[in-house]
Amino acid sequence: MYPDLSYFFHDIFGSQPDNWTSIVKTFGFFLALAFLGSGWVLRSELKRYEEEDLLSSIRKKITINEGFDIQELLMNGLFLFIAGGKLPYISQNFDQMKADPSSVLFSTAGNWIIGIVAALAYGVFYYFSKKDKNTKPKVQQIEIHPYQKTGDIVIIAAISGIVGARLFSILENFDAFLKDPIGTIFSGSGLTIYGGLIVAFIVVYWYIKKWNIKPIYMMDIASMAILVGYGIGRMGCQFSGDGDWGIIAAAQPEWWFLPDWLWAYDYPNNVTNSDLLLEHCSLEKYSEARQSGGRSTEDICEAACGIRYCHKLSAPVYPTPIYETALSFIGFGILWAIRKRIKIAGVLFFLYMIYNGTERFFIEQIRVNERYDYMGLNWSQAQYISALFVLIGIAGVLFLLFKSGKFKKSTDLKE
Repeated sequence: MYPDLSYFFHDIFGSQPDNWTSIVKTFGFFLALAFLGSGWVLRSELKRYEEEDLLSSIRKKITINEGFDIQELLMNGLFLFIAGGKLPYISQNFDQMKADPSSVLFSTAGNWIIGIVAALAYGVFYYFSKKDKNTKPKVQQIEIHPYQKTGDIVIIAAISGIVGARLFSILENFDAFLKDPIGTIFSGSGLTIYGGLIVAFIVVYWYIKKWNIKPIYMMDIASMAILVGYGIGRMGCQFSGDGDWGIIAAAQPEWWFLPDWLWAYDYPNNVTNSDLLLEHCSLEKYSEARQSGGRSTEDICEAACGIRYCHKLSAPVYPTPIYETALSFIGFGILWAIRKRIKIAGVLFFLYMIYNGTERFFIEQIRVNERYDYMGLNWSQAQYISALFVLIGIAGVLFLLFKSGKFKKSTDLKE
């Protein structure tokens, strides 16, 4: 497994893990790729919808201010204040940054005097660069195409999705949140995908309405974008070993013809540092390091093994992130292949809900997750939401077919 980029380079080039490249965390890297992949689908489909006259551009008046702009000054000044305060602190505490970037970036620690100086210097520069320019704002009318808002949509979906995923994860693991609120909030793992989908759907729906993009079309496009992003994101779960794996695998059946690691995997060097030590570190040495106390698991591993992530699972488990990656790309391929044949807007999205809900429900049977008893059922949070997804998807397809008159036409033909 590759908790960060340094472990990948160690496998490829034999370099020492936990070097400066460890600042690039594997899960975060794949999360960024997931949004880029989703953005590609959104942009290409928004262009196609406009070419087919299903969506249209809008004309909007914008104000261009060549003179003094208080919003520009405040935004850039704030950025330089934060950058000026954080960058020197990061350079002085780079070991901490390598180990846990979020604890450094989202803390109040920093050389804020430098930040203040940087912001003030920018303010002086801004004043002298603008004082002789035309202070009268100009109003222009521009044409904005739906696909040009792809970047904004992806950013909004990313932020709201991560917030929603973290919120649902906290609700699902509330005991862990109470023990370490800050660590849980800013952890790079443990995101609950359905929480992200629900919150992102609400926020993006509100945003696209402002730009005259019909939500029903965006729902169809988003169904494919979500599958691409989800598949790539699950690759991040697999490569980092973030704990989002399955239960202990049963004995491999004789009919299994794929590689053994696709049936059961022990996730060496997983980012959660779960379970037994690897062979390059003795239990005795690890126990001695633990007795010093007051240190994180990563620090204990580094003292005992020479690397920060030196655990593997004691019993191999089902590598469920691989299964979900494959199923997500298969689902995307199916929807992509039929997207032009389905003429009723919204059907594609509800088909996605049926497919995604069904896939996730059965994957949850072999995943490690908290179970909840409700109405005689013992399901995980994701299974209850998956079942709801399937029901909504079926109801949505039937409703749209009835509304379009498809069922009435087929009944008339039979008569």
